[in-house]
Amino acid sequence: MAVKIRLARHGSKRAPFYRIVVADSRSPRDGRFIERIGSYDPRHQPSKVEVDDEKAREWLSKGAQPTEQVRNLLRISGVV
Repeated sequence: MAVKIRLARHGSKRAPFYRIVVADSRSPRDGRFIERIGSYDPRHQPSKVEVDDEKAREWLSKGAQPTEQVRNLLRISGVV
C-alpha cells in the first residue's frame, strides 16, 4: 500500500479550505483517509498553516510520500 501525505479540499465554492491528510494513494482526493495531521487555509493573509509536527515526522519516517504542495507547506511550518 503506497501512502501519501496530501491535501483534501473542503469548504464551499470559491472559499477553499484544505486538510492535510495521510491517505492511500488509490483513494479519491476528498475520500477515505488514514489520519488527519493538519490544515491549510489559503484565504488568510498570510496563509494559515497548522501541522501536527509529531504526527507528520512519524508518517515521514514510516515512508509516506508528501505531494509537492504538502512538502512546501511542511517546509514552511518547519517540519522538513
